Amino acid sequence: MKELVISSREAGLRLDRYLERYLCNAQKNFIYKMLRKKNITLNDAKCNGNEKLAGGDRIKIFFSDETLRKFTSAGEDTTHQDVSNKTKLKVVYEDEDIVIIDKPSGMLSQKASAGDKSLVEYVTEYLLGTGSLTEEDLVTFRPGICNRLDRNTSGLVVAGKTIKGLQEMSEAFRDRTLHKYYICVVAGRINERSRVCGYLVRDEKTNKSSIYTAYEEALDNAEPDMINNIVTEYIPVACNDSFTLLKVNLITGRTHQIRAHLASLGHPIAGDVKYGSRQINKRMSDRYHIKSQMLHAYELDYPQRGLCVRTDIPKEFDRVLKGEHIWEHGIQEDLEALH
Repeated sequence: MKELVISSREAGLRLDRYLERYLCNAQKNFIYKMLRKKNITLNDAKCNGNEKLAGGDRIKIFFSDETLRKFTSAGEDTTHQDVSNKTKLKVVYEDEDIVIIDKPSGMLSQKASAGDKSLVEYVTEYLLGTGSLTEEDLVTFRPGICNRLDRNTSGLVVAGKTIKGLQEMSEAFRDRTLHKYYICVVAGRINERSRVCGYLVRDEKTNKSSIYTAYEEALDNAEPDMINNIVTEYIPVACNDSFTLLKVNLITGRTHQIRAHLASLGHPIAGDVKYGSRQINKRMSDRYHIKSQMLHAYELDYPQRGLCVRTDIPKEFDRVLKGEHIWEHGIQEDLEALH
């Protein structure tokens, strides 16, 4: 018999999900059969798998040692790969449930293929290194991220250190009680704050989004279930005739929304290869060695938690703003005051 005690990290997870992770080589129907036969109990009582676990709950698995080894011996390596010599994470906020990272441009938020190393793996390494997580914890719990950024977009990403943290913050992103603000450098002069609406259609084959101002126009190019209503608010911070530094309030969050929406308005983001201007991108590359879009997830504001987190202005933004003579003294303070 094996007894497992639920930690605060795992609290909030459903029993069947926990068992699927622990008995990683067992089929789901086998797990449910064991639950029905009381070969697996929760707090010494019969259970059906949909119970939500709490810290201190006790799961008993009445298997022989040989059977237990068979179903818990992973068919693939579940140990963590050491990636600490590659990248040191910039942690901007941390508590017992979440950690907020300032992701650099070029890093994947999540794996795109099996051989990738993404922010998830770096966060796992960080938590192991600080003692917030153990190798034993990884059997039934894996840290995860609650929001994603494009590979070449930098800025704030929230990761859950516990099931509670993952669930709470993922829900906050979904129901938009957590407000996301970005900064970007765009082509052209923008003088006025504006909230713009449109319809986004995603082409999975080209990995590109198209923006339409009218629903009927979008309907001419896509099926109704492929059309997403979008709302983007932007606030000019500083500008000249060539470029504007914008603070963007992402009201809806669709793939490539900011990049595609601003480009459709005639203000593509500097350095954006997919939606931008070749001439402007060449200027960014030649003068400032900018190789990716100048879009940065700058601020997360979560009033329900009393949490507001910001990053410093990235160095590459500093170079461009000063080089193009649109930098103003105290611009960091101006950014923080804009909502």
